[in-house]
Amino acid sequence: MKAPMTNAVRALQKAGVAYELMAYKYEEHGGTRVGARELGVDEHQVIKTIVFQTEDKPVTPFIVLMHGDCEISAKEMARVLNVKGVKPCDPKDADRFSGYHVGGTSPFGTKRSMTVYVQESILELPEIFINAGSKGLLFKMDPKDIEKVVDTRKVNVLQ
Repeated sequence: MKAPMTNAVRALQKAGVAYELMAYKYEEHGGTRVGARELGVDEHQVIKTIVFQTEDKPVTPFIVLMHGDCEISAKEMARVLNVKGVKPCDPKDADRFSGYHVGGTSPFGTKRSMTVYVQESILELPEIFINAGSKGLLFKMDPKDIEKVVDTRKVNVLQ
């Protein structure tokens, strides 16, 4: 397949990280379930990229990576950051911070540099499928390579 040149693709190429691009038929509001179904993989290996923000002022955006079949505990994430609260960004703000459109958000090559909090169990998987910066496009890659591309912190924020 002719790879679309997204900022995420550029970031992985620059870091020298091995990946395979996997395209699928995107469905609005289908999330990781659709990607998993279309690619014939376990949804647990399809990683969602959620742009969060602190509720404290000034607002600080950050990214949380979570298994597609799991939920993020905002309460636990706030505890990790030692702030009053956190919440997912409004889609418009998420787009502005990341430079991607919600549904195609990648943790790689974001417009604004943000810390990426990785659910620690993701790093135990043999391979993951994570957004490549466009709706319907995922990277198939080694999860241990995430830290070669972005500033990461391991967390346990499963709900």
